[in-house]
Amino acid sequence: MKNRLQRVAHRGGSLLAPENTLAAFRNALTMPVDYIELDVQMSRDGHAIVLHDADVERVTDGTGNVLDLDFSYLRSLNAAAHFPGGWPQVEAIPTLAEVLTLAKGRIRTSIEIKLSERDDVYQRYPQIAETIVREVRVAGMADRTLIISFDWGILSHIHYLDPSLVTGALVSKELWSPENDPELTELCKKITAIGCNWINMDVNLFQPEMLPVIHQNGFKLGLWTINTLDELRFFSQLGVDSLTTDRPDFFSQL
Repeated sequence: MKNRLQRVAHRGGSLLAPENTLAAFRNALTMPVDYIELDVQMSRDGHAIVLHDADVERVTDGTGNVLDLDFSYLRSLNAAAHFPGGWPQVEAIPTLAEVLTLAKGRIRTSIEIKLSERDDVYQRYPQIAETIVREVRVAGMADRTLIISFDWGILSHIHYLDPSLVTGALVSKELWSPENDPELTELCKKITAIGCNWINMDVNLFQPEMLPVIHQNGFKLGLWTINTLDELRFFSQLGVDSLTTDRPDFFSQL
């Protein structure tokens, strides 16, 4: 394994513990991991919470869209309610501040800014960028945090709010395709314009010949989400800069 490879626990390692919970993040701290990755949404009353989905049904015992739910209700839910095989205790939906406090002095954080969603309409949560920047600064984690999103526009806004923060553009097939841009020119041009430092790409889009082009354009490249040991071993030898997995325990075998 090359020394520069950054090892990322996706949602804290969601195949090992209930995703995006303090239990998952604490578990990741026991493993050879450089970053914990987490997702941030906003409650109706303006709290930054750590949850992947725009609604609460998949992982909690509650119902409803995060857009419509106050923090007090969200906090009452069990975020481990549907963990496969069960989980021995209730896990509350954490706040961003709680995760940053846990991580400080121990591990880096990769914060994905989520969009709200209702009836297939995606929108930005009011003040989510400002809230995340403020909480990262208050926690003293500005130099140990990567901020990522599929919403490239909000990454540009993050760069405007604090140019010192490191940002990364998430790249999926909905946003870019190597078939339409085989030389990566369009992708690199767009991501340069928004001031990002990283390209974090769906592993299914990646081709090894992309790596030198991405590096020559001044970006680091991360791949997600890789959940088998063989694939982690393969990609770790290619010279990519980070690998994201739901099985961070595998990193000890690279």
